[in-house]
Amino acid sequence: MRRKLYVLLLSVLGGAALVILGPLPGATAAENGEWAVYPAASRLGGRPYFYLSADPGTTLTDRVTVANKTSAPLAFRLYGADAYNTDRDGGFAVRTRQEKQTGAGAWIRPERTRITVPARSAVTVPYTLTVPADADPGDHPGALVALDERIARGGKGSVAVGVQRAVGARVYLRVNGPTVPALAVEDVTLDQDRPLVPGTRTSSALVSYTLYNRGNVTLNPKVVLKARGLFGRTLLDRDLAGVPAELLPRQKIRLTERWTGSPQLDRGDVTLTVTAKDVKETATVSFLALPWFAAAVLVVGGAAGLCGLRIRRRRALSA
Repeated sequence: MRRKLYVLLLSVLGGAALVILGPLPGATAAENGEWAVYPAASRLGGRPYFYLSADPGTTLTDRVTVANKTSAPLAFRLYGADAYNTDRDGGFAVRTRQEKQTGAGAWIRPERTRITVPARSAVTVPYTLTVPADADPGDHPGALVALDERIARGGKGSVAVGVQRAVGARVYLRVNGPTVPALAVEDVTLDQDRPLVPGTRTSSALVSYTLYNRGNVTLNPKVVLKARGLFGRTLLDRDLAGVPAELLPRQKIRLTERWTGSPQLDRGDVTLTVTAKDVKETATVSFLALPWFAAAVLVVGGAAGLCGLRIRRRRALSA
């Protein structure tokens, strides 16, 4: 019997990725080559995102456009979705229609949840966004998603894969009230990979750390990694490139950075400094780089030498 596995292929403002449970990396245009989703405007791309602000207890109205670029009609399900950062790389992601929405995704209500867009045409749908009276102030990012109702067949062997695709236009909603930017860098670890015999190959170290947006606003973090050895010598000073462009409120991600050419004999500290608007935090982990095999050989050799010296002394005294 062939097992069925349903996979969702989504694109939020461009960029598509094969994902399960709806994560999707962000990019620059809300389209996948066949259809596009964007805020209603006088021209495509005139408003690349929905930027909205509201007081708790108020209702906003706006319109979303779905454009069909193919030569055949396409049917879609429209829904609102909460956004989050993916575990894999911190990319911008949204929940699937089957997942529970608790923020902007739960507050968005399209006037029509099912639409058919004729070939090479566009359909604009009004929607409302009702902010609960008890909504927390700050950012509540999400998306308006057009989910293709077709399930394409794919996969080989014992697993039948059903691929369903979607495109989402990002919604950046700020609920008015006090904003609290807060960012932490936590759980910094250093895993070293050194040769048994110093100098036989290049050593490396893997720096792992967690970025945690503890506040209620979206942050654009920058991370600097510095390593210092004995006597304060600078071993490494690097701006990290694998940091997500946006870290959403209350999101936590685990990241790593490879340090090639780490010392094989040294002692020091690795410090991570993370900055964003109005925040700066640091975390440090100490390291000891010691060629244990060579040290063990020296210790064993030294112990053997001492034992030999004692034996010779005893023989000399007894002679």
